[in-house]
Amino acid sequence: MSAVLGIDGGGTRTRASIVDGADVLAFVENGSIKRLRVGAATAEANLRAILEDVFAKAGVKEVKTASAGVASATMPGVKEWITGVFSEFGVERSEVVGDEVIALDGAFKGGPGILQIAGTGSNCIGRAPGGGRESAGGWSSRLGDEGSGYWIGLHAVRRALRAYDHEEPTRILESVGAIWGTRTIEELVNLGDSTPGPDFAALAPAIDKLAEEGDAVALSVLNQAADDLVDSVLLVRSKLRRKHNLTEEVPVAWIGSVIGKSRIVREAFFAGLKASAPHMPVRDTEVAGIEGAVWRAQQLAKTSS
Repeated sequence: MSAVLGIDGGGTRTRASIVDGADVLAFVENGSIKRLRVGAATAEANLRAILEDVFAKAGVKEVKTASAGVASATMPGVKEWITGVFSEFGVERSEVVGDEVIALDGAFKGGPGILQIAGTGSNCIGRAPGGGRESAGGWSSRLGDEGSGYWIGLHAVRRALRAYDHEEPTRILESVGAIWGTRTIEELVNLGDSTPGPDFAALAPAIDKLAEEGDAVALSVLNQAADDLVDSVLLVRSKLRRKHNLTEEVPVAWIGSVIGKSRIVREAFFAGLKASAPHMPVRDTEVAGIEGAVWRAQQLAKTSS
């Protein structure tokens, strides 16, 4: 049996798949295994639960090789605890890489291309034909992540407060107050400014709904998010050309709910790339990071056989 295990551990949920050749034996989802988001104890409990589930549904007791793409994989101790849990489940050879790495391989299977990630956080990573990589963004929700769900939620509140000062119409504060359960603008500000604070990324669907309904402030936030995502792709494209002597266009792919679920952001993102780089191929459908994890596990299995 040549079954391998792939794990896609994003900021919101975790996906796991056991695949034997071209046959998917099992695919399951569970909560996040990102320690910074849910805490170490919950992350480990979620990892163990998803492994038990995927092994049971696949009808196997163990697999020898696994690849896990995890948000914040470079944080101290993350690789060690995941590898340790894998070992308890009989995995003999494994790797733990960033979730952007498996997403890149989900799109391009080791080949050249540029991937824009836009979910809870954002990041753009590109790979040249020779294997060299360049990136832009991914500097965390507090310091960067432009165009992400978190950025949209945070900047929608910021712009709405500014609109409030200028007596400009917007329903953002009303909508956020309903979500947060705050009764006054003072309560909303106190909660928004608290530590660790509310989940700003969870506001993104409501901001998108308001923009679709014509709220000018919400629409301005989404348009800025799309512009920032376009800029990230073009920056990585420029780095690949300048540093890796790239002359031909490489394809662009994307992953994440901001582009996947927001029509306004998605259309502006595609239009912006078309206007700036008309010959650059852009993938129509979202990348599945779990496919990259499985592909990497299969490559790892080949090198160990």
